[in-house]
Amino acid sequence: MLKGKSAVITGSTSGIGLAIAKALAGAGANVMINGFGDAAAIEAERAGLETDFGVRALYSAADMSKGDAIAAMIAEAEAAFGAVDILVNNAGIQFVSPVEDFPPEKWDAIIAINLSAAFHAMRAVVPGMKARKWGRIINTASAHSKVASPFKSAYVAAKHGIDGLTKTVALEVATHGITANSISPGYVWTPLVEKQIPDTMAARGLTREQVINDVLLTAQPTKEFVTVEQVAALALFLCSDAAAQMTGTNLSMDGGWTAG
Repeated sequence: MLKGKSAVITGSTSGIGLAIAKALAGAGANVMINGFGDAAAIEAERAGLETDFGVRALYSAADMSKGDAIAAMIAEAEAAFGAVDILVNNAGIQFVSPVEDFPPEKWDAIIAINLSAAFHAMRAVVPGMKARKWGRIINTASAHSKVASPFKSAYVAAKHGIDGLTKTVALEVATHGITANSISPGYVWTPLVEKQIPDTMAARGLTREQVINDVLLTAQPTKEFVTVEQVAALALFLCSDAAAQMTGTNLSMDGGWTAG
């Protein structure tokens, strides 16, 4: 379905981003993954994408908090692949704290990586997409792009911002064969979710089991975590011709969390 296309997926050395990279590569797209982690593990994933799917796979260590590094990453992908046809803005970090104790540097980092990075990447890819009259932009938002939770002021603000940014860009590029959509998962079992459990335990005075059952999954009527493969399947659909008239949408995949 995507043979001849190329994709950049930020925050894709694990979790949702890596699952999306595998789904796009499985459909024939060349992919550039990005993120931090153990160098050997990242190289194993990159090489595995090439071996398993017969596509070209590159890795960029670009820091998503720096606009110039993001622009350079896109330029590198365009030079290597000839184009960036698909952009998936997935990079994200989290910090949990009451607003009066929220460290300003944590606020700045979350806004930079969860929101501003998407702006810098979209700004870099849109000219090429317009020239080719085809493009797919997919932003990983969150149920927190639609509803709030306590102690997550920066994350909720960033994800609400992603929703508005996606809609704005979708309108700007609507006549150029480019779509821009957000996917808003509920709680997905990823390293990001797992790492926030201790902070939530401390902030709320709960045990690990109570955080999982009474804080995380209490919001999802299905009482099940979303899987990374489910999110990746939706991202792949948004890249298809069947989704050509879906743009400016914010698609929930949250077990019914935001239905009420």
